[in-house]
Amino acid sequence: MSDEEPLVCNGPQSERTCHRTASTDVDPTLVENLRRKLKYFFMSPCQKYRARGRKPWKLLLQFLKIVIITVQLISFGLSNEMMVTFKEKNLMAFRHLFLKNYQDSDPDYAVYTKHDVRDHIQYVIRRYLNLQNLTTGNHALEKIDGMFSPLSVCQELYRHADISPSNETFDIDPHVDTECIFIYPTSPYNNESLASDMNLTIDFQSLLAVNISFKVKAINIQTISHQELPDCYDFHINIMFDNHAQSGQIPISLSSDVQIKGCKNGNVSGSNIHFMLIVVFDCVVICACLLSLALCMRSVFTGILLQFEYTAHVLNEHSKSVSWSERLEFINGWYILIIISDTLTVAGSVLKICIQSKELTNYDECSILLGTATMLVWIGVMRYFSFFQKYYILILTLRAALPNVIRFSLCAVMIYLSYCFCGWIVLGPHHENFRTFNMAADCLFAMINGDEIYSTFTKLREKSYLVWVFSAL
Repeated sequence: MSDEEPLVCNGPQSERTCHRTASTDVDPTLVENLRRKLKYFFMSPCQKYRARGRKPWKLLLQFLKIVIITVQLISFGLSNEMMVTFKEKNLMAFRHLFLKNYQDSDPDYAVYTKHDVRDHIQYVIRRYLNLQNLTTGNHALEKIDGMFSPLSVCQELYRHADISPSNETFDIDPHVDTECIFIYPTSPYNNESLASDMNLTIDFQSLLAVNISFKVKAINIQTISHQELPDCYDFHINIMFDNHAQSGQIPISLSSDVQIKGCKNGNVSGSNIHFMLIVVFDCVVICACLLSLALCMRSVFTGILLQFEYTAHVLNEHSKSVSWSERLEFINGWYILIIISDTLTVAGSVLKICIQSKELTNYDECSILLGTATMLVWIGVMRYFSFFQKYYILILTLRAALPNVIRFSLCAVMIYLSYCFCGWIVLGPHHENFRTFNMAADCLFAMINGDEIYSTFTKLREKSYLVWVFSAL
């Protein structure tokens, strides 16, 4: 084969082959240059080093990124863990503070008499007014312009309800009205008579729910042990007496919506040096990711230019068009993955610096950005295993099996959904794990993995033998 014959390359990136075809009008120098460009472009870092002595900077930078990004994620994870722990422990403390005779082991905390409903409402109000004298934590009622924010007691009622089970008659206007009363502490934390003298009238025939809402403020000072400034928390607490079922049982639940924000004024001695070190480390991560981003974007841009050059050569010299699958061989998907990872890391690091400086408190957004970026960084290193076939077996297996796995998954999902719908309708009335569609889906998935099989079938046998036989079949 002579050097004057034009070059045509085809095949996947890992098995790309180039050959020459006969032509008389091709400049041998241009063909040779293009051949060398193509050969060098698809070389591995080790091959490029042996060919031209080019050091694998991107490879070294990726391994450096793994170390520093993982350290950054661990540092932020500890802060995030303290935030989550603080919220969960406060929620548990609020249940014991405001719910009368609450026990952690009681999943069905409820009341059954009218007296108990009124008594529990009065109990919540008294606890609210004396919170500062009762709690062992750093809790306080919210103040707005020097005034304590009120506690609200709201009833959800049918506009009209006349129900007579003895006569088997009812007359209901389903429109729901909400009636609220507000209780303002007239003196700080010491006004029990206000709750006891309150005239609260409840029509249990038309009652759907009673919602007690108030706000409690707290400061998470445990972050000081991690050399971080504390955050301030606003807990929007709602205690619900749920009577929608009108079954004689009124479940009581306490939920808390948390708002995290920077405190207005605070100082921790000796924390400035540690804070500056964290910021400097985050800046190092940002610089490394920006450098990696620039190198990968340059490689992608080089590949696109080479793809245009190769396409033009094939079109001009052979009057053929290059397929899109061959064009995509010039765009390295691993580089795209690293670009996405670097972008997420830079955004997450900037957000982390703002959180550390208490300018922002977007812990969830920062967790998503840094967590996803770290995952992609670790996955991106697998690109370099592609140069060693024995260590690239996972990617080769996935590439070969992916089409069949997708087809299998589609069929499996259809069967799984059919079981979910059937389990929800048939087993839902007899087992709490199938009470809703989401719960049925979760339970069936657990049973596929071998969990909860014995307890599920045992409870079904106790409810109905016919349903148990149906579920077994």
